[in-house]
Amino acid sequence: MKAIDVTAAVLLVIGGLNWGVWGLFDVDVVASVLGGYSSLAARSVYVIVGAAAVYQALNVKAIQSRWKMASA
Repeated sequence: MKAIDVTAAVLLVIGGLNWGVWGLFDVDVVASVLGGYSSLAARSVYVIVGAAAVYQALNVKAIQSRWKMASA
């Protein structure tokens, strides 16, 4: 399960960086690299990043337990 946790975290960092670049420079890096907003590849990345966010949000307590982190 730790591999899924790390993968989800990496995807969230990618999504966060993309949002940051978009907010600062009005450039969507994912769309630019993968062929536009409506390309299947770009839409797939958006969906996967969204799924990673849902996974992290719904499993925060279990993730903290697996990584032996104190809960807030």
